[in-house]
Amino acid sequence: MVQFSSKSGHTFHIPVMGTGFTIDTPLKVAKFGISSVISLVDDLLIEQMRKFHCQRIGEPYNEITEKDDDYRANRITAYLNFIDSQVKKQVRNLRNSPFENGSEISQYYEMLPETGLKKLYYEMLDTKEIDKKLHIQEELRDHVVPGSIDVNIMTKLDRDIYRNGVKQPPEFSDALSALRGFAQSTLDASIICSAGFNRRFYSYFAQFKDFYPDVDNYIKKKIILKVSDFRSAVIQGKFLAQRGLWVSEFRIESGLNCGGHAFATNGFLVGPILEEFKQRKLELTEMLHSIYYKSISASGLTSVDTPREMRITMQGGIGTAAENDLLHKHYNLDATGWGTPFMLAPDVVNIDDAHLEKLIAAGEKDVFLSDSSPLGISFWNLRNSASEENRRANIHKGKPGSRCIKGYLVSDTEFTELPICRASSAYQKLKLNTLQGEELSNEQTMYLKTKVLEKSCICHDLAGSATLKNGIDTDAKPSICCGPNIVNFSKVTSLQELVDHIYGRISLLTNADRPHFFIRELMIYIDYLRNELEKFMMGVSDRNVEYFTEFKNNLLKGIDYYCDAAEKFFSDKKNQCVDQLMKLKEDIEQLCVQQPFELCIEQ
Repeated sequence: MVQFSSKSGHTFHIPVMGTGFTIDTPLKVAKFGISSVISLVDDLLIEQMRKFHCQRIGEPYNEITEKDDDYRANRITAYLNFIDSQVKKQVRNLRNSPFENGSEISQYYEMLPETGLKKLYYEMLDTKEIDKKLHIQEELRDHVVPGSIDVNIMTKLDRDIYRNGVKQPPEFSDALSALRGFAQSTLDASIICSAGFNRRFYSYFAQFKDFYPDVDNYIKKKIILKVSDFRSAVIQGKFLAQRGLWVSEFRIESGLNCGGHAFATNGFLVGPILEEFKQRKLELTEMLHSIYYKSISASGLTSVDTPREMRITMQGGIGTAAENDLLHKHYNLDATGWGTPFMLAPDVVNIDDAHLEKLIAAGEKDVFLSDSSPLGISFWNLRNSASEENRRANIHKGKPGSRCIKGYLVSDTEFTELPICRASSAYQKLKLNTLQGEELSNEQTMYLKTKVLEKSCICHDLAGSATLKNGIDTDAKPSICCGPNIVNFSKVTSLQELVDHIYGRISLLTNADRPHFFIRELMIYIDYLRNELEKFMMGVSDRNVEYFTEFKNNLLKGIDYYCDAAEKFFSDKKNQCVDQLMKLKEDIEQLCVQQPFELCIEQ
């Protein structure tokens, strides 16, 4: 069989969070067998963090500047190699540490779930015979496996690069350069592709041998696709399989109950989506393997065995050990992702003290689904973050918008030949001027003006969590992209405590009235539908009646699905949850009939 890297005993991972929050999280958690994800969007931040950590530990640092050839890819490669080498050193030290209270190897095993190797660890602790105890300890040392140092690329952030006014070849675009940086690194890890299908980007994988089996049938660098539904998995998986590239994992994320950018489905809820993956996983595996095998055979790379391992994971809004267990047991998931709660763990992510306090105090109204992203994609935001406060202050001073410092999110060519960012002062000035000349009602003008001014410089400000905390930029004004789940956790915590919470050994929840995460996602979708309907009625939406009809029907089908399996999903809170679902069903029906046109009525 084709080999995959050894898996640790953990059944969860820490997803990417912004660009700065998890930029160096592997240095803090990988030695304990916990996988986490680094964003490859911001190569300037990556270079700053390499310098910071090299100076912190006394390692030599040679700067890679924008004057250097292929600087973006080289910065990424250098940083990932540094992280890789440091984690390997950490793991060697951990393996050699004594089995005693507080030691790193004891922490490693104390954090594992209560299965497998944890039982061997308990056996070692209970063993009185010295020789046997030492023998088990050596076996435990051999089983220490670091968490994976994975990376994330938003595939649609693929800006073409110009130098001295000359457009560079396609391989120097942002996404392709980031992919090259990862491919050329020493990492044995995975790349998570998120935010959509980019044919140019996916085709570029074929340039690098580490994405193919080696002579021992080992795939060093694996591909993970973050998808919102089964159809997306089929389309993207086929495209890669046709190029001899195997998808080792499909990572399902809730469309709206997540952090950062939120990609709403047309009302498809995560429960029914997971059910389809559960029912059709074998079909998906066999279909993609057939295409993959033909492609890799034609290339001459095949052997008797080709990969069939395909992991299905999920992330977004999970808050309790019971919900975590439900996902593993009912849907047979290989792992779950826990993001937002870790924003309260300063030993895991980058977060300064001031924003840590703001997150602790955050209520429902403080965390909102905004239009802050220049990409035109919904974005979860903390209302009183320094970034948001600065944006509002600039508007108050009559100087809206930002100076475009990094340019990773430039995408608009409405006024310029070369793309500019919608959060920039230049764009906002031009856009506001055009609104004055259009035939719009006062209501439409005010709404559209608000939406122009709502855009903020997140590509720079998301790095602020790391640059401010580590003293790289003491004037940074961080953007905080927590998900709505943050309101259920209201105290500073640690890696150990959060792992214990995930596995049900303790509970860190501070909101006793928190709805089940299936129901919370439904509530967010209803709010989203309400906002879309309001825009439609105002005449500032490109949606049509068919969109709303499909959206409503998909929500109602999701409610029926949850009600049919209520005993499995909600256990002792079955009646309470069913009542909530019925009330939300009434809200959907009432929301639609309130509109002055026949919406959402099945033919």
